[in-house]
Amino acid sequence: MFPGAGAEREAADYAVVGAPLDASTSFRPGARFGPRRVRQFAQGFDDYDRRTDRHFTACSVHDHGDIGPTADTAEYLTYLEGTLSDYDAEGTVPLLVGGEHTVSVAGVRALDPDVFVCLDAHLDLRESYAGDEYSHATVTRHALAVADEAVVVGARTGSEAEWDRASDDDVTVVPPEDAADWTPDFDGEDVYLSVDIDAADPGFAPGTGTPEPFGLAPREMHEAVRAVAPQCVGFDVVEVNDRDDGQAGTLAAKLLRAFVFAHAAAE
Repeated sequence: MFPGAGAEREAADYAVVGAPLDASTSFRPGARFGPRRVRQFAQGFDDYDRRTDRHFTACSVHDHGDIGPTADTAEYLTYLEGTLSDYDAEGTVPLLVGGEHTVSVAGVRALDPDVFVCLDAHLDLRESYAGDEYSHATVTRHALAVADEAVVVGARTGSEAEWDRASDDDVTVVPPEDAADWTPDFDGEDVYLSVDIDAADPGFAPGTGTPEPFGLAPREMHEAVRAVAPQCVGFDVVEVNDRDDGQAGTLAAKLLRAFVFAHAAAE
């Protein structure tokens, strides 16, 4: 169980849902261990958040456990979407913990946001990668089939075709050097927030599948999550694996908690 997530389902305002999909990882596998690592490295955090004057144990968070993947990724995403849709119908905000970034597709489909905001090193605007339409490198393109626009904070790499797609009016790229000064302004729109842990510079979060240098600092990610959270209908943190000493899992767990605190404080 995620530490402090002791609420019963019927009383929950938030629900942690583990999604250990590890099907299309193209460099360093291990995202299947992400939910376990995030829960493990949240063990040492204090319950109290001074910025919001709240206790995590009082935020009514439920831990659904993990939904194990099937051999068919499309089938798995459909099942995962159904679970997240059920929570949304109950008035509970899903907190999805990957797993590879592909699981975000289920979150966006379930919650139907106006805007998809993603902290990510990669544009993820490919139509397919290695012949796989559900590759982790296609997530933002899938999100744009649902959301009206996408904002990718921290992006610093992509194919030529992806950068061409990113120049369209429905995509905004905030490079790492501009992230500290970025202020979200969504004018009451529903937002889905996805945090790919590789948005962080790999010096801060080496435990991820496709590390990319010159990334965001944890403080910049923290401020972005807190700024976006109040308008969010859902959240995920993805791409944590087991190939470090806990840095990526610790950062992911802290950002999940930051989302809950900031979202709850705005209610």
